[in-house]
Amino acid sequence: MSAHADLLLNARWVIPVEPDGTILEHHSVAIRDGKILAVLPTDAARQQFAADAEKHLPDHALIPGLVNLHTHAAMTLMRGMADDLPLMQWLETAIWPTEARHASAAFVHDGTLLAAAEMLRGGITTANEMYFYPDAAARAFDTLGMRCVIGITAIDFPTPYASSADEYLKKGLATRDAWRGHALTRFALAPHAPYTVGDSSFERIVNLANELDLPIHIHIHETAQEIEDSLKQYGRRPLARLNQLGVVGSNLIAVHAAHLSGDEIDLLARQGASVAHCPSSNMKLASGIAPVASLVDHNIPVGLGTDGAASNNRLDLFQEMRQAALLAKVSSGDARAIPAARALRMATLDGARALGMEADIGSISAGKQADLCAIDLSGVDTQPCFNPLSHLVYCAGRENVSDVWVAGRAKISDKTLLHKSNNELLAIARVWQNKLGN
Repeated sequence: MSAHADLLLNARWVIPVEPDGTILEHHSVAIRDGKILAVLPTDAARQQFAADAEKHLPDHALIPGLVNLHTHAAMTLMRGMADDLPLMQWLETAIWPTEARHASAAFVHDGTLLAAAEMLRGGITTANEMYFYPDAAARAFDTLGMRCVIGITAIDFPTPYASSADEYLKKGLATRDAWRGHALTRFALAPHAPYTVGDSSFERIVNLANELDLPIHIHIHETAQEIEDSLKQYGRRPLARLNQLGVVGSNLIAVHAAHLSGDEIDLLARQGASVAHCPSSNMKLASGIAPVASLVDHNIPVGLGTDGAASNNRLDLFQEMRQAALLAKVSSGDARAIPAARALRMATLDGARALGMEADIGSISAGKQADLCAIDLSGVDTQPCFNPLSHLVYCAGRENVSDVWVAGRAKISDKTLLHKSNNELLAIARVWQNKLGN
């Protein structure tokens, strides 16, 4: 007697991410109640499962949904507003003044909605978000059915959202309480950076993280200037200061980490911390090149982030996989550094591990959530295809994504976003372009 499945996905290739480098040809994924029941050869799947629906992916690679380990989704509304500037000038002359004038719950909701649509179209099913108005962001992600980790932001200066670090934390924790138990929404503590958060705020954040078992998501060692300023103000490099305050631990997601000494890499490895590598943003802002090959050699989980669309200007993890692999090779002088299988793992399982979600997402295996992405490799621009895993990193792009599922539910079908029309999204973008342009 056949077992029941809600959906059977029959693919030319299933690339489960673990074990590393595995490519399963003519395999199927059986799904029930939003979870993966089994991964098995297609002929066997049709014998073992009676499915309510089947999806045939004859020239496709089926991979786990991608995990965007660092983004500021609402900043999509500022895409292209301030290009070709270094980080602090970009922040001080363009981004922070714009936020002071326009940031609001409506701004965050609409910007996040646009970002979520862009990310889903590119196969991203989970976003680790850091911005203001967390409830507005959570509502936008929920509208499109995307998995998210919402940052409880803390900064030691006022913005339209809050006047002090205590108020940021109070509002963020209240939002967490309001969304408690939501299947697709989790939370993290998100102090902005060492140069915007004081010692007493960090001490409170560490206590909250331990009490509530939450990740700490923070920009760190993004630029050489950040390190120089910390040495002048505190007499210590930022990571050393955070370590003394108890911030550096197994729940730390260190974003950018472009400037690390050997001792600092050892510290991150020893403490079990993770790194969110944002290669395109780092390059565009001329911030630096993270020592990713060395981080991986030290068994530090390195996930990939897009950063915000104001500094990238794309929310595209296919681009980040390619950039991460190529940058690691040229910066280390080793063409073997970060092979395609590792780059895909960075965009999936390693990002999930950094968030403490590796038991639920990040690979295609029985019992995990059915967060999946299908990439069509049938086109002339992806032929011939000797190795589909290599193609995912070095050849294909987000334009090849055909279908996306979150918890077994279709979000992109035949390259069409479900649940929101393009016309609705374009109307939202036009409204904000007019507001921000005046």
